[in-house]
Parts: sequence; C-alpha cells; structure tokens
Amino acid sequence: MHDDQVDVPAEVVAVLVAEQFPQWTGMEIRRVRSTGTVNTIFRIGDDLAARFPLRLADAAAVRSALEREARASAELARVSPFPTPEPVALGEPGDGYPMPWSVQTWVRGTPATDIDPSGSEEFAEDLAAFIAALREAETGGRRFNGSGRGGELTRHDLWMEECFRESEGLLDVPRLRRLWSRLRELPRDGDDVMSHGDLISGNVLVAAGRLSGVLDGGGFGPADPALDLVAAWHLLQARPREVLRRSLGCDDLEWERGMAWAFVQAMGLVWYYAESNPPMSAMGRTTLDRIVAAARRDSGRDR
Repeated sequence: MHDDQVDVPAEVVAVLVAEQFPQWTGMEIRRVRSTGTVNTIFRIGDDLAARFPLRLADAAAVRSALEREARASAELARVSPFPTPEPVALGEPGDGYPMPWSVQTWVRGTPATDIDPSGSEEFAEDLAAFIAALREAETGGRRFNGSGRGGELTRHDLWMEECFRESEGLLDVPRLRRLWSRLRELPRDGDDVMSHGDLISGNVLVAAGRLSGVLDGGGFGPADPALDLVAAWHLLQARPREVLRRSLGCDDLEWERGMAWAFVQAMGLVWYYAESNPPMSAMGRTTLDRIVAAARRDSGRDR
C-alpha cells in the first residue's frame, strides 16, 4: 500500500516472539486479514495481537510513537463502555524486521467492514454512547496539538488541494471543491474533548447487530468535539445517522464540522488506496456519496 512498506512474514514474527517473549512460545501465530493501512497484525494464540508498523521509519521515532499509542490505548480502555485493546508489551527490532512493534489484548467481534451495520438504529445508539463516554472523560488540561484531523479545518487546505488534483478522473472534483470551500469556513465552537479520532469501519467491531468493541485507540486524545462525528458518515445510513445526532444533541455547527472532518478523510482514501487497498478506497467513496447527498438535501431546503 505504501512505497516504503515493510513486509512481515509470519515466520519472522514467530522467531521474534520466541526470542523476545519466550512465555508465548508454542502459541499459534497467524496473520489477521485486515483493510488496515498502518500495521500488519498477527494473532498470538487466542488472546493477544502483535502489531507491526508497515512504513519504514527510524527505530527510535517508532518506539516513541508506540509508547504514546500504548498510553493512549490504556487511557481509552479505562473510560470506554465497550471493550478496546489494552497494551501488553513492546517488542524490539530483530532479524527480518527493523523496527519496534507492539502487543495488545485481542478484542473479539467482527469488523464493520465484514458485516455492515449501517442501517441499524441500535448500532447508532451504541456509537452515540461510546462517543458520549469519551466526551465526558477528563482532558487533564490537554489540547489538540497534532498535525492531523482534530484542530482547524483550514490547516488542511494544502492536503485537500493534493486530493483534488489526484482525484481528477475518479470523482466529480468541481462539485467537491465547491463543497469544501463551504465546509472549510465552518467556525470552531466548544473546547476540546477526548476523542477516538478514527471511527471508521475497520476500527469498529460488531456482534449481533450491536457495537461490541472499538479498535485502534492509539490516537485517543483531545480534539474538536466534532471529530468523532465522522462515524455518522463513515458508518451510518441516513436514518441511523439522525438517531446518533439526536442521541448526542448535536447542533447544526457541530454536525457540519463532523461532516467536514469525514470529508477530509474520505477525499484522501479514494485516490491514495485506489489500487493498493480497494475496500478502503470504496469506503471513502461511500462516505463522500453520503456527504454530497446530505448537502444536496440541505441546499434544497434552504431555497
């Protein structure tokens, strides 16, 4: 999926686990099929998951990032009303893999990429309960200070320009440019709250039509209160989307900023993963279709 991607064979993982964590020697090592774009994931036995960063980077920088992710994941696990992975160990570089890697608990459930819950109002209520619980968590005086999604929309103008340029021939770029020109100007309202930051289908687990767990908690931290509303557009059809909105009591500004953050993310997914990860690209298209349809409806009501 990436030019600088590091491939990780299961045989290498088995050796690294045996050398560094002999207490797990003999446990079955098997790759997890995933649409994820950041890590290659292997199960260790039934209760653990090893995560190997895909993109080659300086080992010290990777270690620092994994340590931050572990702290964030542990914090999320303490406040989440649904199961989330908890950090267990940090692995070292070794023969066949040049970077640190991490081990987490395994959370059971089926990813929403494999079983579509988008039409379920009960699932929407569960998502709202998850988001509400995160919003109630203490920020400890922290504020958003990253370069990704969650701060000011206008800081993403250069990225969006690249997305529009790369999406020529894939999407209706003139229409999407016009929509972005409106969304980017939405003012910020409200203090930062604790947010998951990446509520897409691959990070959400489903069982019996309900939310059963949430993955990838390494980005848990303070951000725009609207950031986790990306779930409304990535994961839900129109009626369940309204259930989530009512459950959270979103006003028009917060709701539209959630749409804007989903738009930023989806625009990058479509072209970047068009060849290397078609399911992720398709998810971006679905999200954009929902956003454009909603914007069209709102425009019609304003006339």
